[in-house]
Amino acid sequence: MNGDGQVFVADGISKSYTMGDVTVNALRSVSFTIEAGEYLAIMGPSGSGKSTLMHIMGCLDRPTSGALYLRGRAIDSLSDGELAEIRNSEIGFVFQSFNLLPNMSILENVELPLLYAGIRGSERRTRAKAALDTVGLGDRMHHRPSEVSGGQRQRAATARALVNNPAILLADEPTGNLDTTTGKEIMELLDALNAKGNTIILVTHERAIAEHATRIIFIKDGEIERIEMQKQEDGHQPTWEAVEV
Repeated sequence: MNGDGQVFVADGISKSYTMGDVTVNALRSVSFTIEAGEYLAIMGPSGSGKSTLMHIMGCLDRPTSGALYLRGRAIDSLSDGELAEIRNSEIGFVFQSFNLLPNMSILENVELPLLYAGIRGSERRTRAKAALDTVGLGDRMHHRPSEVSGGQRQRAATARALVNNPAILLADEPTGNLDTTTGKEIMELLDALNAKGNTIILVTHERAIAEHATRIIFIKDGEIERIEMQKQEDGHQPTWEAVEV
């Protein structure tokens, strides 16, 4: 960790959805902190609430009760415009389904966040090319998504997430649609980004993927079931130990 302070503080956040006559409690009074530069995994089975938590941290949704603070600001107190600005400047998103526009080149896809931010054309192009070079995709920038492999599409999605130089990267099942070898390459890329100082928050249902992080929050039925920290010992494989929730 970089020791630059807390990025997120969750204080008893809950999220409920009403579906007809049924109320679904996706999150139930969840509390935690995430430090700047941390590599955190959120792990749980399908329907556990981990993706709901990711959406709230990504300023795509708001808690029903409780509060989530991003660098000391309660997201529930921010306007939709302020949340959109945070999403475009402070947070990068990497999704399982890539979310690339099929009729645009890889380069044009990576430029999109800069276009929304009002960055002029020549600077957009320069920064997008630099982001693609960072993920090893500089030689595929003029191809369309359908013309490259799944791993290359995920690299392009990662470049798009990085192009605004966000301090926080949210990765939702980033290897879910990839084969084992390509998934390993994507995780090595995320590891390298964290080593450079990015805060990485990874959502997964796979233990092997979660263990790239240094701390794992286990979610079950909308609640924190347990938290494990990586324990590093000289000359030995890292081990994991439970810590107080």
